[in-house]
Amino acid sequence: MDKIQFKDMNISFEIKKAIEDLGFEEPSPIQSLAIPKALEGKDIIGQAQTGTGKTAAFGIPILEEIYPEDKSPQAIILCPTRELAIQVAEELRKLSKHMKKIRILPVYGGQPINRQIKSLKKGVHIIIGTPGRIMDHMQRGTLDLTGVERVVLDEADEMLDMGFRDDMEFILKEIPHRRQTLLFSATMSKVILKLTKKYQNNPELLKVAHHKLTVPKINQTYYEVKDKMKLEVLSRLLDIHDITLALVFCNTKRRVDRLVRDLETRGYLVGGIHGDLSQRQRDTVMSKFRKGKIDILVATDVAARGIDVPDVEAVFNYDVPNDDEYYVHRIGRTGRAGKTGHAFTFVSGKEIYKLRDIQRYTKTKIKQEKIPSIKDIEKIKRGLLLEKIKTSIEEEDLNKYIHMVEGLIEIGYNSVEISAALLKKVMGEE
Repeated sequence: MDKIQFKDMNISFEIKKAIEDLGFEEPSPIQSLAIPKALEGKDIIGQAQTGTGKTAAFGIPILEEIYPEDKSPQAIILCPTRELAIQVAEELRKLSKHMKKIRILPVYGGQPINRQIKSLKKGVHIIIGTPGRIMDHMQRGTLDLTGVERVVLDEADEMLDMGFRDDMEFILKEIPHRRQTLLFSATMSKVILKLTKKYQNNPELLKVAHHKLTVPKINQTYYEVKDKMKLEVLSRLLDIHDITLALVFCNTKRRVDRLVRDLETRGYLVGGIHGDLSQRQRDTVMSKFRKGKIDILVATDVAARGIDVPDVEAVFNYDVPNDDEYYVHRIGRTGRAGKTGHAFTFVSGKEIYKLRDIQRYTKTKIKQEKIPSIKDIEKIKRGLLLEKIKTSIEEEDLNKYIHMVEGLIEIGYNSVEISAALLKKVMGEE
């Protein structure tokens, strides 16, 4: 059975437009399972790892059901950490950007409580926060949860591990029983199952299979690099490793188009594919890549489906993928047919947290490397050129060229001078 697409879901035009703006080309497995069920009003237990698109899985149904005219809290999302609360709030704001003014507020410890109280007084539709700070507001009388219709427990196992069980139960008891409760957890312990029995109504268990990484012949490395420096670092790595066929992944269609333009300006043979191109356009670019007419293919995850080019030497994650599984799919495009492949990931700012999630998910250590300097490039290029010269001496027929060199020796030049001049010429051109 085909996986349900965003366009087929019973969600508003405004949310679909935001999804398109974010560059999501199709739902992740947990999204395609959870969104339709949540829209039906069912309670859900979602068993899925971090980085599988959980936020949109519960965020889209919540946003769909918000009544903007009512300025009191209609949904509450509990998160184990302030970082996750902020991250969830940011994603919901992006998903709601075309909707009527939806007020979303993250509340957590470490931020002045008076600022949060002021925001709550102005009216908020969705509260996202850590259990301790939410309980604090409830006890102060600054947060009224009597109008809440939807509750999300995000990363429930983490909240329990951090000792939030009593706080979670205190909050759940204060919210009206006629509500929808969505619980997401990477693991299903006995304590979590007890919570689901106590606070959920006939929940549906939705489980996303955890895929193991089975690509041992891939050297995986990452570089911490500012976003504006990614193009320069990509160029240096392409030059250093003398890569013939490379796949570069971006998270959005706009990034693909821009990177293709920038690489063409630098003289690379490059093509791009994404969901806005017709099938014919994609086939043309893919045909050039397979035939080696272009060396670099820049793609989004969905457009790259079905790419099976055995000689891809390296995969570059120009953007860290939004979904951990996409990382596995991306790097699996190299190291085919018993060859060793290379996977390079560029990490900018907060993306380091995503990379940690990927390492946990894949149970793989991704090694950090230093960004190569211009001197490093020159040194490596010299080494590669000397290796090519040695191979040529040992394996190729050089008689025609030996006669030419002998002619130069006869008129007074020695062999060292001739070799040095030729090297200077070749290296200058490179």
